Amino acid sequence: MIVIQRVRVRWSAAGRGAPQANARRGLNRPVTLPAPLPAGDVVVHDVLADEAASYSLRSDVLAGGVSIARDLTLWLAFEGSVVTVERLPGSAAFPRTGVSTRLFTLAHGQVGRYRANFRHTGCECDPSWYYEDWMVHVSNGSAAGDRFLRGDPDYVVDNRVHLYGGLARRVGR
Repeated sequence: MIVIQRVRVRWSAAGRGAPQANARRGLNRPVTLPAPLPAGDVVVHDVLADEAASYSLRSDVLAGGVSIARDLTLWLAFEGSVVTVERLPGSAAFPRTGVSTRLFTLAHGQVGRYRANFRHTGCECDPSWYYEDWMVHVSNGSAAGDRFLRGDPDYVVDNRVHLYGGLARRVGR
């Protein structure tokens, strides 16, 4: 079983200022997994804190085959008990990614963390931008409810960028 938890914080272009940033600070952190987790090769716990809903957390749980990871723009490849996790190109307006990016390879029992942020629009002609900050945990093997809350992950990939221009953020732990 692969367990994925994606925690997203979403805000509008109007919500970019310092007071609004203070309102969402600390929201992008792991949460307790629901119990019991449904059966499936891949279980996704998708959590969203949206400015439009006053940053109250909304949570969905999906279970199925490896194809459900594609809804999170993730690709899972298996070789025996080892899983390789890649980030697929997405629809974000920024940063534009035209190729898949290998995030990490997890042995059974290992956890990887992927952090990224994005600027989205409905289409290139739509002036209404919105932003998302992601924290994604992937566990190769079943995970206890607090697995993503305790201890350090085995791998950390931090691909956050400055969405308003300027120098890139640090990469790593």
